[in-house]
Amino acid sequence: MQLNLSKPLAFFDLETTGINIATDRIVEISILRIEPNGKETTYTQRVNPVVEIPKEASDIHGITNEDVLNEPTFKEIAPKVNEFIKNCDLAGFNSNRFDIPLLAEEMLRAEVDFSMKNRLAVDVQTIFHKKEQRTLSAGYKFYCDKDLEGAHSAEADTLATYEILKAQLAKYEDLENNVNALSEFSTQRKRADFAGFILYNDNHQEIFSFGKYKGRKVSDVLSENPGYYAWIQNADFPLYTKKVLTEIKLRGFNNKLF
Repeated sequence: MQLNLSKPLAFFDLETTGINIATDRIVEISILRIEPNGKETTYTQRVNPVVEIPKEASDIHGITNEDVLNEPTFKEIAPKVNEFIKNCDLAGFNSNRFDIPLLAEEMLRAEVDFSMKNRLAVDVQTIFHKKEQRTLSAGYKFYCDKDLEGAHSAEADTLATYEILKAQLAKYEDLENNVNALSEFSTQRKRADFAGFILYNDNHQEIFSFGKYKGRKVSDVLSENPGYYAWIQNADFPLYTKKVLTEIKLRGFNNKLF
């Protein structure tokens, strides 16, 4: 089963210091770029996170502080990563909730203006869970009839995710073989940011999902209480959430000018 692509699709997986997208760091990244003509290019790199890798994380992915001591920092490889995924839609396993948000944080920390505008996201885990309710290893066994060797290494997980998606397309006749349909199917609630602090309502307007303004339009809140913007910018929210909030604020300012 070949993917029906109109633009490149980059499958990727991250191994990290933990699961907090705002504070944890990448220790390994692997990307598999698929061109519309089927050509495949890979990029895998271990990363010095410049913070301690907790033992609990090392126990899962097997990467220790000593392993990455002489590896480049993410800021050093960010331009190459950005170029590698240029013009690509993105795909992964649990990528909408974790890998894409964390990648965005690392990019922004490295002063690379990462954005999901003009990109689609395909989360193979969401398709899997909607169809079968399993884990990555079980999904690989179920769809590909193979045991996942080297689970929790970024490259093995990335390649397995790619194979699972192709097998899903072969198995489910109602699953359309194009990234627009796959992105729509693998997206749950529409989020304006990755962390889900800002959602879209039924009219595709940004609303807050938390706090005293939960359910309120972001533009209305920023107009009524400008200090709320400053509070979020100075609080411990993800950088991408702050970026989205700034874009909404500037859009409102520009609308007033015209």
